[in-house]
Amino acid sequence: MKLAKIALGLAGCVLAAGPAHAVLDNAKAEAMMKKDGCAACHAVDKKIVGPAYVDVAAKYKSDKNAVAMLSKKVKEGSTGVWGPIPMPPNAAVSQGDITELVTWIMTLKK
Repeated sequence: MKLAKIALGLAGCVLAAGPAHAVLDNAKAEAMMKKDGCAACHAVDKKIVGPAYVDVAAKYKSDKNAVAMLSKKVKEGSTGVWGPIPMPPNAAVSQGDITELVTWIMTLKK
């Protein structure tokens, strides 16, 4: 009985911490970029309207809070970091998609 309570408590802690985000493979990431509209302004290896994803990863590679910070910028919009053109908010994109895509972006290397 005591072991069951401990196991139940641990399961609750895991659920409260939220889901772990597996890193997307390139094909799934590219499909998500197209589905969620990111590809209209961003590419993996070249600047379009917004920065290349490899440049984003390089800029924030040593920031341990990069995924959370960048996910917030994607969701709420941002301006002035990469130039004068603002990134509009992406309120219609699910937080899960944003976090998965930003986590993948942070794995990219130049």
